[in-house]
Amino acid sequence: MAENEDVLVSVRNGVGILTLNRPKAINSLTEPMVTALSAALRGWEHDESVHTVLLTGAGERGLCAGGDVVAIYHSAKAGGADARRFWHDEYLLNAYIGRYPKPYVALMDGIVMGGGVGVAGHGSARVVTDTTKMAMPEVGIGFIPDVGGTYLLSRAPGGSGLHAALTGAPFTGADAIAMGFADHYVPHAALTDFTEAVVNDGVDAALTAHAIEPPASELLAQRDWIDSCYAGDTVADIMASLQGHAAGTAAVDAADLIATRSPVSVAVTLEAVRRAAKLETLEDVLRQEYRTSSASLRSHDLVEGIRAQLVDKDRNPQWSPASIAAVTQADVDAYFVPADPDLMFQEDNR
Repeated sequence: MAENEDVLVSVRNGVGILTLNRPKAINSLTEPMVTALSAALRGWEHDESVHTVLLTGAGERGLCAGGDVVAIYHSAKAGGADARRFWHDEYLLNAYIGRYPKPYVALMDGIVMGGGVGVAGHGSARVVTDTTKMAMPEVGIGFIPDVGGTYLLSRAPGGSGLHAALTGAPFTGADAIAMGFADHYVPHAALTDFTEAVVNDGVDAALTAHAIEPPASELLAQRDWIDSCYAGDTVADIMASLQGHAAGTAAVDAADLIATRSPVSVAVTLEAVRRAAKLETLEDVLRQEYRTSSASLRSHDLVEGIRAQLVDKDRNPQWSPASIAAVTQADVDAYFVPADPDLMFQEDNR
């Protein structure tokens, strides 16, 4: 069974435990980690001695902050082959988790962003806590939500998914449940006991003993303005609706946040989420995301966004096109052309 020090693989009492183990990097995913996760899951799929999978993250900061985007940056500057290989294998893993035949319990504690949503948000029992800080923040680095994120975002109530996608803003565990990103709420302080209960008593008994009613979702409490503003046909329409609210309101704050994001990424993300809503399966959405991700490698904004946020850390990206008004329909359409080759799933070959 493939294992490296960045993914700890063990079995206790019939529960296969996967621990993401890069705590200093908030367990950001690398290609070897994706390979190790896939190998462990495939080994357990037909192993009758393993009845449940439990995913967790080492350290105190969170399950997973996403993919290793600095590696993506270097790959993009060198032609993108490594990044495309990473996404190919990562998205196959996301789809596999989505159809995994055994209970797959994900402890979505602390920071869970980007690729962290991909390895947790498609599981069968997704547990959040009072410390959960979830986000699909890709537009802030000139990228497009991926890892099946647009599948979840497109199926969130009303305009809440578009709000999360276009702002990239974090949301709480309670919001995650309300939006369909998670299923159960367990207090952070009870996670150790919950984990032991999963191992000793099974998932259902553990949830009965430790899951509680989540607090009210603050995001869904704002559905009135969110639904009306994000119904706009274009990003410009959405921005105008948001900016039409009174100064200091959450709507204006959202507009201000979107205005700092990559204009082409925001426009493509709007299109990607709306297209994902019409695609039937997670696999179909992941194939579309592979196209938008591959196109991002050819863009100016992905390299520039990662440079500004994580390499030089000047927090001053120079986007191109520089404004929403300058983004053309042709710019957006170019992100949806088939990849070469497209992402293929096992069932495609049957």
